Amino acid sequence: MGVRAEVRWVRADLRARRGQALLTVIAVAGIVTALITAATLLEDGTNPWRGLFERGRGAHVWIHTKGTPNVPALRALGGVTDVAGPYRSAPATLVEHGRKVPIALQETPAAFPSVARPLLREGRWLDTRYPDGVVVEQSFAKALGLHPGSPFPVTGLNGATHTLTVAGLAESGDQGFYPEWTPGLAWTLSQTLTLVEPAPGRTETVTGLRLADAGFTDIVVQQAVITLRNQVQRVSTWREVRASMALDNRLLGLLLALFGLAGLVAAALALANATGGRVLTQLRDIATLKSLGFTRGQVTRMLLAEHGTLGLAGIALGLVAGRLITTYALSETVVVPLSSGPLAAIAAGTALVVLVAVWLPAWRGGGTPPIPAAPAAPPHGRLSRLARVALLVRLPPALVLGARDAFTRPASAVLTLTGVAIPMMMITIGLGCWATLDGFIRHPEQVGQAAALSVRPGDLTASEALSRAMADPDVVTAYPGVELDALVPWQTRTVRTRALGMSSDPYPFPVAEGRMFRDRGEAVAGQGLLDLLGLRIGDRVRMTIGGTPLIVKIVGRVIEPEQDGEVLSFGIDSLAAKDATPPQFYSLVLRPGADPGEVRTRLQTQSLEVDQAVNPADRLSIIRVIIVALVVVLALIGLANLLTASALGLRDHLLDLAVLKAMGLTPRQVMATLVTGTGLLAMAGVVLGGSAGAFLSKGLIDLEGRGSGVGAGIGRAPTPGMFAGALLVAIGATLLVALIPARRAARAQVPVAAR
Repeated sequence: MGVRAEVRWVRADLRARRGQALLTVIAVAGIVTALITAATLLEDGTNPWRGLFERGRGAHVWIHTKGTPNVPALRALGGVTDVAGPYRSAPATLVEHGRKVPIALQETPAAFPSVARPLLREGRWLDTRYPDGVVVEQSFAKALGLHPGSPFPVTGLNGATHTLTVAGLAESGDQGFYPEWTPGLAWTLSQTLTLVEPAPGRTETVTGLRLADAGFTDIVVQQAVITLRNQVQRVSTWREVRASMALDNRLLGLLLALFGLAGLVAAALALANATGGRVLTQLRDIATLKSLGFTRGQVTRMLLAEHGTLGLAGIALGLVAGRLITTYALSETVVVPLSSGPLAAIAAGTALVVLVAVWLPAWRGGGTPPIPAAPAAPPHGRLSRLARVALLVRLPPALVLGARDAFTRPASAVLTLTGVAIPMMMITIGLGCWATLDGFIRHPEQVGQAAALSVRPGDLTASEALSRAMADPDVVTAYPGVELDALVPWQTRTVRTRALGMSSDPYPFPVAEGRMFRDRGEAVAGQGLLDLLGLRIGDRVRMTIGGTPLIVKIVGRVIEPEQDGEVLSFGIDSLAAKDATPPQFYSLVLRPGADPGEVRTRLQTQSLEVDQAVNPADRLSIIRVIIVALVVVLALIGLANLLTASALGLRDHLLDLAVLKAMGLTPRQVMATLVTGTGLLAMAGVVLGGSAGAFLSKGLIDLEGRGSGVGAGIGRAPTPGMFAGALLVAIGATLLVALIPARRAARAQVPVAAR
């Protein structure tokens, strides 16, 4: 009988406040969804590299050499369990719908190799009976719209074109996704590779080493470089491939985690405030139950069941929504849904926070005495300082009374203020992220994209390509450029070097610290490279490019969104002549207002290969969707806090309404009194939270920029207009929420309100 009575009481109370209950469920569900999505994007196991690498028995180290290396010596290195190859690899060009795309052809046997085995997804594998077939890496094929049976016209360095056919599509854990990892990869038979590139001097050899323990990668690479001496052109490891496949998931995951954790704190405060508010508004009901024989444990259990059920329902809904989002909505970012372990941890952790937040006020509610001892009015005391100031400046009576009511219950007032301030702080930080993306789009030169287009000569000479590009009326400047991989002594991987412009006329890189290079032998570096090599501005670094040593002095740090910031940039005249002449491409700076798409189309008609720069903001466009969704969830949490505060304020002053009306206050003045009491707390929370978010947003974004290798200096605080608009909207919404119950109470008849 007691259990059924408890269930009926809980059900009746939930039905009486369906709107507030639904708001609580949605808020908790939104937070759980954000946490699941964040964990999915951050968890190492979600990177598709791991599954591809293990299923294909990938190689931990890939060594690119001039000729065939000493395979027995490599196999004898400590920690090496197997060797892939050696395979020949040749550069070529794919002609696709008038566009020339650089590719790498890599030979592979017709039988699936035991190490570094591509995973066939569509079509068939290579067959000696069909020597014109190629298997294309899946992400590269997707970018170009290729499928089994598609023509694959390939042009070698000698200018001869060979029409091949796509036999199948495959994935590999030994190379990252296109276009983050270029050039595009295609596997072919040995005789086909010889047909496309018959000159042995134009090919390189790639050899893969599979290790017993990935932790010994650095040691094995050092031993291999020493063993092969000057044969090594460059080295890549499994770490680079894993980082490439992660795309921008880390940034998205950190943003979601930050919002999710802050939202979880705000949701816990909202639940604690809601439970405490319900206890105060139901004191007479609870006291009646106590007088009928209900124990403290029964009352606590009822309150815990009622409010805990809402939180648990939100968790269940969030688990479903999080699974759907990570499975379908984020499918384009190549993520794998979380396993049951992390999901259970998120659910259990959130449930623990929810139950603790609910249990504390429920336990206090269980201690309510029977009816005679139940307080019928809010606590009394001195006028608050705010109310005294309102009296001194001679504000209208309604506002003075509202200011007095705002801090009638200090604990509840602090919960309400904090519950509004935290969501508002996170909303403002989200606006800072939005402003940063807008800055990337409006000022691409601030992220290293002063040049909107890059032109490659193709079949033309470098001078012909330059003259045709400069003939376009919208092209202002052309900077000659070369991108090469460099081997750093005592390091176990190659890094990207970019020679762009002359030392006396450098490309306008965005320098965040130090200065731009001015002389030969000077360079600027991204934060990722400085961290990788443990360098600071003013240090010198020695690298080997194409077998030629290069020593440069780092004179500045630049904002570098490519290659995780692991890029060294200098003038093209700092390179040896064999590496700098002719330039691989020209970076074109257009006149202000010119349309890059139109200029690109015109240049392509001049037989030029033209690529358009991809703004980092375009790759991170999903952040805008995430910000909007999280703003909605955080706003719901803040509104849930305000509804609780409004209900509690109305309960505390329900008996005062008759007195206020008898004193001559009009219904509008009564309504102003009730709105002021809740509105002051809400406005204080909005202003404090918004100010804190505006102060922290730039620093947090720069902190993430430094951690991701891009470097500090990219963060932007919300613009004054954006910040002011957010404050006005938030204050207007809070006053509107407070107005709804106040208007209903003010219109009640005096006898009804006085009961």
